Amino acid sequence: MTLPLKHYSELLASYIKPQLARFVFLSVLLFSSIALQVFNPQVIRSFIDAALAGEVMNVLLINAAIFIGVALLQQVMAVGVTYLGENVAWTATNALRAELARHCLNLDMGFHNNHTPGELIERIDGDVAEMSTFFSQFVVVMIGNVLLLTGILVALFIENWQVGLVFSIFAVITILVLNRVRDIALPYEKQRRQAEADLYGFVEEQLSGTEDIRSSGAVDYSLRELTRLQKDVYIGDKMTQWKNWQLNVVMGALLTIGNLMALGLGYWLYRNGTITIGTVYLLINYINLIEMPIWTLTHEVRTFQTIGACVERLIELRKISTTVKDGNGDLPAGGALGLHFNGVTFAYNGDAPVLDNLTFKLEPGQVLGLLGRTGSGKTTVTRLVFRLYDPVRGEIRLDGANLSDIRQTALRQRVAMVTQEVQLFRASVRDNLTFFDRSISDERILAVIEDLGLSDWLAALPNGLDTLLATGGHSLSAGEAQLLAFTRVFLRDPGLVILDEASSRLDPATEQRIERAVDRLLKGRTAIIVAHRLGTVHRADSILILEDGRSAEYGARVALASDSGSRFYQLLQTGLEEVLV
Repeated sequence: MTLPLKHYSELLASYIKPQLARFVFLSVLLFSSIALQVFNPQVIRSFIDAALAGEVMNVLLINAAIFIGVALLQQVMAVGVTYLGENVAWTATNALRAELARHCLNLDMGFHNNHTPGELIERIDGDVAEMSTFFSQFVVVMIGNVLLLTGILVALFIENWQVGLVFSIFAVITILVLNRVRDIALPYEKQRRQAEADLYGFVEEQLSGTEDIRSSGAVDYSLRELTRLQKDVYIGDKMTQWKNWQLNVVMGALLTIGNLMALGLGYWLYRNGTITIGTVYLLINYINLIEMPIWTLTHEVRTFQTIGACVERLIELRKISTTVKDGNGDLPAGGALGLHFNGVTFAYNGDAPVLDNLTFKLEPGQVLGLLGRTGSGKTTVTRLVFRLYDPVRGEIRLDGANLSDIRQTALRQRVAMVTQEVQLFRASVRDNLTFFDRSISDERILAVIEDLGLSDWLAALPNGLDTLLATGGHSLSAGEAQLLAFTRVFLRDPGLVILDEASSRLDPATEQRIERAVDRLLKGRTAIIVAHRLGTVHRADSILILEDGRSAEYGARVALASDSGSRFYQLLQTGLEEVLV
């Protein structure tokens, strides 16, 4: 699509408004610099005419001093304009980057399933970095050069209305041609930007799966796909450069015509005695000065091919809205929460249902053991509880309130999960435990660690809470990472906890520590335990066995364990580990 200029102006205004004072100062410097650029040729004209008229040396020296002083002042202002322009630009783009990041984080999981992290990084960071040119160059270059061009034409009219009229017509024609061709490379630039996003997404995906790719012998495929994606980038870049070259040819021809016109008019007017030699120089200088804003505007039009593609992709990203709309209700600050699935049906992307008419009720303080083979829908149940997705049919109630009516911040505060994979940040233990929430005191953190019986673990760390951890958890063992995850949950004090067999990969000694932590964690809380082993099931008050997204069996654990006809009884006899794989 071709973007109307109002999209650019609206985007510019929304991010410049918070910096209005700096923008006004930038404008003052810009206008002053333009005025000096238009004024300085007048000084040289006076110098030439004075020299030819035989004026005294003092007059010539005064003119020379004024010229040098104005030139130096103009350079100082130009530096100030560039500095302020970049400052305004990066402040605006940082705000835009934060807005886009927040927007993407608030989109539902369906969006994130369709866009790789590498692609989102390119769109949020790469496209926005290109936008910094828009925020600075639009103000400093585009508007500045338009004003400079206007000032030169006004000065030409003052000197000679015929020259002013001719070159006003020339400038209008040039600008109309410029506006006509300004989007000539936009489709190809957008294609190139998308190709780069696809390339970065693929690279991120391949790097994260390096072990699997090498072990499965898929290196050749990765290289072929990398080559194909790079070719797409090359094609988009080649077409963009070709269109920009066409733009250069058109503008170069127009400016050559302008120079020939300037030389011809200057010669004709001088021969007729209409103007002096100094004025001829002034006209030639102004005409040459006209080239600068026109060439600069041409360059910026080429730059705006990239910016236009970025703005278009930005608008498209902003238009994406989450299907999971936030509610406005709250949850109790403390205590266990009840959970009720009532006829819940759910499917990913309109495919076959992953959950089909699922119903179960979990009273506050009870523990549900969730069993089922891989692909039976266990993970989907946990995702729905966190409201990463909404059911297609049916409803989910938490503490009696429909999940869709509860604020997501309140929901995420009162529901927590511990899984086998623990996400760590390159930060201190303190920040990893609190998720960078500075309102949580060290005393509170230490009290939770003491309550969980993890004081020895903390004492073993070299710098206590200030110990720095590496991204991905490479600086901690699996057991230590799990202990950290349990501490995170305790600090939030949730009313509903989901455990995805958090101790299934640990050695016996560490597992005992985790088991003690689990006992403390579940005390006074409602819980769902996604179980893979018999050792975890004994905590459950009730059992739900899923099969192809349906409830194959649901009831009290003690009753099902004593019923020889139940599936749960058969699992206990056969061995849960052997059956649920």
